[in-house]
Amino acid sequence: MYVEKTIKIAILDLYEGHANQGMRCIREIINQWGEANNIDIVFDEFDVRLKLEMPDLSYDAYISSGGPGSPLDTAETVWEQRYFNWVQALEAYNNHPLNELKKQAFFICHSFQLLCRYYKIATVCKRKSTSFGVFPVHMLQDGFNETVFEGLKDPFYAVDSRDYQVITPNYERLEKMGGKILTIEKERPHVPYDRAIMAVRFNAYFMGTQFHPEADAIGMLMHLQSEEKKQVVIAEHGLAKWQSMVEQLQDPDKIRYTYAHILPNFLNQAVGNFVV
Repeated sequence: MYVEKTIKIAILDLYEGHANQGMRCIREIINQWGEANNIDIVFDEFDVRLKLEMPDLSYDAYISSGGPGSPLDTAETVWEQRYFNWVQALEAYNNHPLNELKKQAFFICHSFQLLCRYYKIATVCKRKSTSFGVFPVHMLQDGFNETVFEGLKDPFYAVDSRDYQVITPNYERLEKMGGKILTIEKERPHVPYDRAIMAVRFNAYFMGTQFHPEADAIGMLMHLQSEEKKQVVIAEHGLAKWQSMVEQLQDPDKIRYTYAHILPNFLNQAVGNFVV
């Protein structure tokens, strides 16, 4: 792949200063992708919640992170209003017929929940219990046709860490805005709950996932095996959950495979306009 310019990427940090692995993983994927494709990359980070920072429209691609807390309780905050103003501005840019080079954006976990609420395409609500671990994600037909999921198996495996969920899709609204549901969570026949939506293409240029496609198996494994994190996970989720995560993070067909495909595929798609 040869690109005729330096690619500018904006990372929107929604972690609100909380310690996390997500930002490190996003940075590493961008750097690895640039090196693998011999592409010059500049990326900037924007602290959306603490510093009210938002990117302008000069970037070629945008990745919006996960984050802590409720995606339902921030509707009156200044940061969320500015965040949705940015979404509107980016959407308007892409819809303008004179802007031939469109801007792609990817929304992860908390950002995904916010966008689902913003577009009113489904119900965003609290789960009965926290979902934490490595879980199978099941493709729907539109998922098989999604370029960003190219090369993935069905099901594929992803890191899930959330107290909230997106359920009960509004198919009429989705169709009207050109959106598609791509994946759903594992079937749970023993509980009477809707299967959560795990990935959506909101329009031709925006897509997002409820799970964490940036999760790096090696880094996460080291993090989980630190005594401090191990004890936290065991206290909150039990020893069996900690052991299961450690085992699955070591499986090359699971998290490593997802890490190597989704965001790199997104970057391939996002810079496709610049390839010569």
